[in-house]
Amino acid sequence: MTALWSEGAGGALGSARPVSADRGASDLAASDLAASDHAAPELPSQVDLAIVGAGFTGLWTAYHLLTRRPEARVAVLEAEHVGFGASGRNGGWVSALYPVGPTVLARRHGAERARAMFGALREGVEDLGAIVEAEGIDCGYVRGGSIAVARNAAQVTRALAEVAESDEWGLGTRWLDRDEAHERLSAADTLGATFTPHCARVHPRALVDALAEAVRRRGGTIHEGVRVADAAAGRVVLASGQVIRATQIVRATEAYGARLPRLRRSIAPVYSLMVATEPLSPQMWATIGLQRRETFSDHRHLIIYGQRTVDDRIAFGGRGAPYHRGSAISPAFDRDEAVFAELRRTLLELLPQLGDVSFTHAWGGPLGIARDWHPSVAYDASSGVARAGGYVGDGVAATQLAGATLADLLCGLDTPRTRLPWVGHRSPDWEPEPLRWAGINAGLRLASLADREEQLTGRPAVVGRVLSRLTSH
Repeated sequence: MTALWSEGAGGALGSARPVSADRGASDLAASDLAASDHAAPELPSQVDLAIVGAGFTGLWTAYHLLTRRPEARVAVLEAEHVGFGASGRNGGWVSALYPVGPTVLARRHGAERARAMFGALREGVEDLGAIVEAEGIDCGYVRGGSIAVARNAAQVTRALAEVAESDEWGLGTRWLDRDEAHERLSAADTLGATFTPHCARVHPRALVDALAEAVRRRGGTIHEGVRVADAAAGRVVLASGQVIRATQIVRATEAYGARLPRLRRSIAPVYSLMVATEPLSPQMWATIGLQRRETFSDHRHLIIYGQRTVDDRIAFGGRGAPYHRGSAISPAFDRDEAVFAELRRTLLELLPQLGDVSFTHAWGGPLGIARDWHPSVAYDASSGVARAGGYVGDGVAATQLAGATLADLLCGLDTPRTRLPWVGHRSPDWEPEPLRWAGINAGLRLASLADREEQLTGRPAVVGRVLSRLTSH
């Protein structure tokens, strides 16, 4: 459940100096962390492949393409610095999660292709781990699985339905009774939990930085501080007016695609925020659990997500920040003190044994959501333009699969990956404003109302079924 962890967020969470609780990741993006240790390569006038965006999608595409075609001239163009967006700020879940449920996906594409999609996602968790090992990447990859606790009767109902669907589709999610759940995570009011083994924990900024190094070792160039104004058949136009000719182009901008004229209504940038505690003592961890470095959440409607970090903090995040009219993106939106306070309160409610623990970090950023919540990978051979994105926060593993798939498509290969149902999928455009602003923010409010209703009644909220239909579950 990716969405969003700072570009290092400090010496403990990353390679940068510590960030105080009143400073967010975006405050450092233009100074402390933006500078690269590499001399800025000269911008080329012509390349074989130009990739817009140096996040996970763009870098994985470059990595896999150069593995297949080491002679290719590949340039990755980034407006800020490597990992500036969601790739450097996410929750660090390398998961097989997918925003569209298998039953819905099967209705659209058939059962066989739905099974293939989820099989590829599960394999993708292991594939990423294998690459991390082969490349010697130190990013704290530990495949401990993921636990989602059920804390009221309505959540138990949804959790058991999830297990039943998993059994039908062979997804590997199982039910834990109260004692089994407490053994993994000693959360308050736990009635049981779902558990999937198909999830690992990473430090996302460490992974994205190391991936950039792997691309450079293979001969790709990465150009930071280069803002793209447009990218279309055969040419990338920079904000400076310079034009780079490219035989093939990949648009890998995720939420930031809303800033490009061709993509303004194709993706909605929705903010997710995170907080982190001080490092916790072994004694404290003995009362909490997560001994296998499981990631964790619960079965509420308004998404929360957490992990035990490499240096034994809890990094914890969730949705709830407002969508900003006109798909606006601003460093000011990375910080919402009311949401930060709610995240701290929620974590302490979930794990009251934390007591008066100090919270040392807070940050946020936008993730990308397509109108039908369906991620996509596409390549138009006639124009040479490819794209991928719309991961709805579940992108750390999915981007690796997307990058490998794009590399296959760009090389003209027909593989099992290129036949997956997200290939060629085209989501409808979002509604024009102010309908988009009203609809997205109404959905966020309805999720909170549904959670409060279920906490009081113990019965699944009627509005929860509406939200499930809207979000393709």
